[in-house]
Amino acid sequence: MSTGKRLAGLLLLTSSLTFPTFAHAQDQGTPQGNEDAEDPLLEAVGAAQEEEYDEPEVSIPGGGIIVTGRRSRDPVRGSTQVLNVLTTEDIARTGEGDIAGALSRVTGLSVVGEGRVFVRGLGDRYSLALLNGLPLPSPEPLSRVVPLDIFPTNVIASSLVQKTYSANYPGEFGGGVINLTTRAIPVENFLTVSMSGEYDSETTFENGLTYFGSDWDSFGFDNGNRDIPSFLQQAIDSGIPFDQLPLDATPGDPNALTKEAIAGQLLPTNLVTLQRQDSLPANMSANLTGGASFEIGDGTYLGIIATAGYQNQRQNRSVRNQRASIDDFSFVTEDSTNFITDENVLVNGLLSFGLDFGENTIRWTNLYIRDTLKTARLAEGFDVTLGSQAGADLLRQRTAWFERQLIDTQLVGEFEFGDGAFQLDTRAGYARTDREAPFNTQILYARSNDTTPDEPADSFRNVLGSNFIAYFDGNNEFFNQTVSFDDLKEENYAAGVDLTWSGIDSFDLTVGYAYSDTDRRSESRIYSPLIRPDLRTDVDIEPAILGLRKPGDIINGATIAGFNVDVLDFVDFPVFDALLEVHGAYGQARWLPTDTITVDIGVRYEDATQRVTLPEGQATTLPVETNLENDYFLPGGTITWEVVPDLQLRVAASKTIARPQFRELVDQIYFDPISNPDYSPAVV
Repeated sequence: MSTGKRLAGLLLLTSSLTFPTFAHAQDQGTPQGNEDAEDPLLEAVGAAQEEEYDEPEVSIPGGGIIVTGRRSRDPVRGSTQVLNVLTTEDIARTGEGDIAGALSRVTGLSVVGEGRVFVRGLGDRYSLALLNGLPLPSPEPLSRVVPLDIFPTNVIASSLVQKTYSANYPGEFGGGVINLTTRAIPVENFLTVSMSGEYDSETTFENGLTYFGSDWDSFGFDNGNRDIPSFLQQAIDSGIPFDQLPLDATPGDPNALTKEAIAGQLLPTNLVTLQRQDSLPANMSANLTGGASFEIGDGTYLGIIATAGYQNQRQNRSVRNQRASIDDFSFVTEDSTNFITDENVLVNGLLSFGLDFGENTIRWTNLYIRDTLKTARLAEGFDVTLGSQAGADLLRQRTAWFERQLIDTQLVGEFEFGDGAFQLDTRAGYARTDREAPFNTQILYARSNDTTPDEPADSFRNVLGSNFIAYFDGNNEFFNQTVSFDDLKEENYAAGVDLTWSGIDSFDLTVGYAYSDTDRRSESRIYSPLIRPDLRTDVDIEPAILGLRKPGDIINGATIAGFNVDVLDFVDFPVFDALLEVHGAYGQARWLPTDTITVDIGVRYEDATQRVTLPEGQATTLPVETNLENDYFLPGGTITWEVVPDLQLRVAASKTIARPQFRELVDQIYFDPISNPDYSPAVV
């Protein structure tokens, strides 16, 4: 089950210089002959030591932050583990609009790409994200970690980052865990309305690229223009392999399912025609958040929090791409500069109900987040391996639409009984993420530079050598026209229960059980419309010249200038099903042998099943399916010695695992709109 196991020993030294002057004054003692006199410095020391820090609102497995040692200490400093906590006030002070930006201020965290937060600089394989102690499925096929830029700061009460492993967390801990806690019950009734605008010197009121798409693109939704075309959907539903479909329709039957009919719908003009936008508008966002609490009984309060937000941001950027020779990496065969205009729209909503009675809290959280990216790209470059000996100039346009959506509902209960000696935490949740990328289209225009002065300028060779042309002849070296449709759905059912006993002041014990079931269906289909002159012998015109027209105009209309229109299907296994089911149980003890030494030790047992299968009808003899079943014992321990009140010495050791990611087990190609390349799995 595991592709890697980690045994880490950490030696951590933390220091805080709080009230150093007061501590020195206390060491001097009370002046002789006046033992009963009140020393204002000593009073200040006592006040500082008695100060109670506000407990941050944190919902994690095993309860909140366990503070040991000096009970009046800051919960973060007095925790048995190395952690950081951003409270609501801390997040507000960062001035960031999303939680990924706020977490970038935390030491040891790095934000990579669009909101992927990594702990200790490690990749997403060694980072774990939770919401109210429950796992979050990722809408990205390339990442196990949910992009945290889709979480606006106004829906989060706290963000905890723990960097040392403890048994109450899942075994896929690696470098650390990020736990987000949503708001439960407001302290007082409130209503907040905010609107903001942003000027970007490289984008706002500058030229950019776009394509029409649909009327609802600026709101993050599609009006149906990007639905899978009818003939293609009919072919998918029929299950008939493409190579068994007829090329063209029987006369008098225009609705017949043929390759020609499918190809004629693959390049709709409004989705593949790149346009220049003379003046891009300013970025803007708007948020509405409100909350109220009601006393419904003696000491019982009901809280309601609701929020809705909208954000639209545009960004121009240039990316340089180079490809080296396989034989000599120092020799660059292709060099291009890609100008990109992205329009990112974020729509979110949260509805949370909380019930407080005594020391008990029940929270029901419902979260909806939709993040869309409309991107238009034009790359200009040179390839020395194509065309004549002088090489070829290339223009590559790309129009794409990526939509990510998260729906999450959770019910969490936190209870105390037995005069506070027992704490029971229960959690259950359902989350679903969707990622759709329809009509991700790439059109390559090439100029061969193969001209001759001995022929007229309008000769066939000189036209092809001096103009950028889109080639739809599958036998041509410049043929690289593709349209892809990606659809990923992942569902997660999770539940857990934790019981903590703290009947002795210097000792507490926690036991717990957690269950997680993740199911994913990933679909990725890539097609290439092409013109097949070899099927018609009565036509003498070279089909490449058709590339002087717009791609959508070339293919639309089915049979063009007497040539048959065909379609290639590049994917052998377009659909994969994957699952990961984990049962986990743990025990964890915290002991204070002295006032300055804390021992936190625990062990977790996990039994997991991970499978990747092909749906019925996609049978194959190739080794593309996976069936892994393993179980592990994962110990973890931390010893903290408080050398002096403001200096701690901490030693930690743990063993965690890293399971294969679904993307490594699925033989599919994905396009990463952030780093710009197409990605193929490293493991099949």
